[in-house]
Amino acid sequence: MSATELSLAFRAPLAVLGADVQVPLVSGEKVGYAALDYAASSPALQRVWDDVAAYAPYYGSVHRGAGYLSQLSTDLFEQSRRTVADFLDLREDDQVVFTRATTDSLNLLAGAVPAGTRVFAFETEHHASLLPWRHAGLPVSYLRAPRSHAEAVAALDEALAQTSPHGDQGEGPRLFCVTGASNVTGELWPVAELTRVAHRHGARVVLDAAQLAPHHRVSVRELDVDWVAFSGHKLYAPFGAGVLAGRSDWLDAAEPYLAGGGASRTVAREADGSVAVEWHQGPARHEAGSPNVIGAYAIASACRALGEAGFDALEAREQRLIERLKAGLAEIPEVKVLSLFGTDAARVGVLSFVVQGWNSSHFAAALSAEYGIGVRDGLFCAHPLVRTLLGSEEASPSQCGAPEPSLPGERSLNAIRVSFGAGTPEEHLDRFLGAVRELVSDGARWSYRNEGGRCVADTRR
Repeated sequence: MSATELSLAFRAPLAVLGADVQVPLVSGEKVGYAALDYAASSPALQRVWDDVAAYAPYYGSVHRGAGYLSQLSTDLFEQSRRTVADFLDLREDDQVVFTRATTDSLNLLAGAVPAGTRVFAFETEHHASLLPWRHAGLPVSYLRAPRSHAEAVAALDEALAQTSPHGDQGEGPRLFCVTGASNVTGELWPVAELTRVAHRHGARVVLDAAQLAPHHRVSVRELDVDWVAFSGHKLYAPFGAGVLAGRSDWLDAAEPYLAGGGASRTVAREADGSVAVEWHQGPARHEAGSPNVIGAYAIASACRALGEAGFDALEAREQRLIERLKAGLAEIPEVKVLSLFGTDAARVGVLSFVVQGWNSSHFAAALSAEYGIGVRDGLFCAHPLVRTLLGSEEASPSQCGAPEPSLPGERSLNAIRVSFGAGTPEEHLDRFLGAVRELVSDGARWSYRNEGGRCVADTRR
């Protein structure tokens, strides 16, 4: 590959907002911001922003309005639903419900599953897919962190074999919740294999695709999952919307997620003074109130942009960047990359690590203050997983000290996460690797202190 071809191969294929933003360093200089925290919230695609701006003058309340703008907005809202269905390759009878984010989607589903449903989830899940079931009062079996795909499949098989739907002990349905790609390690999970096992045991499957959908094509038909959830703000569409898509039966049989206008088909006073309600079937049942039409349209715009760019090309480019990043970090002995399934495991553009002799919050603060590089540090709303990955690591306080432990006597553990996507230029990863090398070899140029629980550069000189 020639130098020109190599440059083109690593150039960001999709334009994002903020690519030219200048941020101040602690020294007083300004540099272009290197956004490497896509796993938390990706920047908005320029395409999404332009589409939303073009629609904004025509914004109106969706459904039931007689005016032109209301009818146009309704058509756009429902077309966005069809676009998302195509993006996910849904089955004919599946439905798309617009929510606020992945967390909202999975809480909605937790409230819609039949009474007595037992949920199965690995402890490695993000809190959004780990906690809603418990919060809804459902019995949950938390499975220990597996160390290989085969171990994950075997663990689920064994757990499901120990229960049976509608068995002699009155057990109800079973639901398995699994992430598509870890928000901590970026590693891909064997979703199709796990789904086959779950279905063989009569269990249903919901896929948390928050980290998968922005990086890989997600086909509900091919994976055969029953539901999928993802967030717009991780899919280059930060306008407050998310998606729960999949089978209709449990959703149509459940009480609406929110009670109010839009979810109700008819409301009538009864003779005894009470109110009788007939709820809608389909997505409207769980979309009470005025829907977030701009958020839904933004997601649809992002889905179109990713589809037109081609996931094969996006995945191939991202894989080259991943290998470049891994190779660069492997040259620094003090850096340890975190992994459940091994260093060669397939992953999306998400990678977490620790640096010997550094508290992770201090290291992340130095990357920001001295280099203008934005990463994330902490436990990433996946506390059991990070603690498993760092269970044998010593917590070495730096100038800021280690964060306070969550439980009495618990060691302080945290990590650094770098994440990127289709809007990341090669230069950002080069700057990141150069900054890591300098910090490890030379140390931070400034002193840092703990302020409100965060590590910040101390400018009191």
